[in-house]
Amino acid sequence: MITTHGQPGPLTGLDVFIGGPIQHAILPDGFVGHLQDAISMAIRTVRDSGGNVFSAHAVEQFGAKTASFTPDQVSVRDYRWMQKCDVFVPILPVLDDRTLRRTDGTHVELGWATAMGRPVVLITTQPFVDSASHLLKGLHRVGAVHTIDFDEFSGSPGLLISSVLEATRQQREAVGAGIPA
Repeated sequence: MITTHGQPGPLTGLDVFIGGPIQHAILPDGFVGHLQDAISMAIRTVRDSGGNVFSAHAVEQFGAKTASFTPDQVSVRDYRWMQKCDVFVPILPVLDDRTLRRTDGTHVELGWATAMGRPVVLITTQPFVDSASHLLKGLHRVGAVHTIDFDEFSGSPGLLISSVLEATRQQREAVGAGIPA
């Protein structure tokens, strides 16, 4: 498993799993540019703030190495990352026609995160586009889901730090108080 470690900062000690479309974001001329920029910015923001990043995008080099991995390897790797992470940060971009870019894997990971009780910091257009499913729109009713508007994040990546800190506040307070897991 490949992870990356940042410098000391406000997210030091936190494992952050950053997800989003891969297969349906690899186009004939390369990975979708604005999505790669957003995911790269999220990875950089977490690393620069001291967080440890789990990212298939980094491991698979934004699609350049995706074919090097089998479905079994990807499923086991991502499931293990979800078990280990403190927070899941999926990035769900919207296409020009105002529909979500297809990302089956990220939706599976959202289910895993919710079932495992992992907080989620979801970066997507707000309010949700009409094409978003009822389950996605209502996920905050069954899980700890914080949302950041995609465009606001693009203009102010520091929103991710404050949202991750808020999403993990209770967990960090319990660890700080010495309450065993």
